[in-house]
Amino acid sequence: MARYPASVFRNPVHFLAFGLGSGCAPKAPGTFGTLAAVPLYLLMVQIPLLFYIALVLLAFVAGILICGKTSRDLGVHDHGGIVWDEFVGFWLTMILAPPGWLWILAGFVFFRIFDILKPWPIGLLDKKVEGGLGIMLDDVLAGIYACGCLQALTLLFPISG
Repeated sequence: MARYPASVFRNPVHFLAFGLGSGCAPKAPGTFGTLAAVPLYLLMVQIPLLFYIALVLLAFVAGILICGKTSRDLGVHDHGGIVWDEFVGFWLTMILAPPGWLWILAGFVFFRIFDILKPWPIGLLDKKVEGGLGIMLDDVLAGIYACGCLQALTLLFPISG
C-alpha cells in the first residue's frame, strides 16, 4: 500500500502541494521536496530579480490555497508529503544568491537546518497558525533566516561557486 494519498497523481492541486510528486518520498519528504525545487530555481534565477521575487510571492500566495485545500481534503494538517512550502522556502533562501553550485548547496543546507530545527519564532508559529497559511509560514521564515545566513556567508567568502 502506498504511503501517500492516491489523489496525489490524480488531483492537480494535490500534485502541486506534494511538490510535483517529490513529497511522496518514503523518507525525508521535505528534503526531497527541497531537492525538487532546485531545477525550478535554476530556471527562475535567469529572470530579472523583480520578476523572480514576484514569482516567489505568487508561489507563496498560491501555496496558501494549494496546501490549505490539500490539507483539508486529506484531513491532516500539514501532511508530511505536502512540500510546496519547501519549494517556496528554498526559493526565498536563494534570493540574491551568487551563481554556482556551491551557493545552491549552501542555501539548501541552511534552509533545511532552519526548516528542521524551527528556531524561535518559527516553531511557535508552526504550532499556532493553522490552515494553508500555517503550512507555508514556517518555511517562509526558515527561508528568510537561511537567506540571511547565505548573504552573510557571501560577505565573508565573496567567491563564485
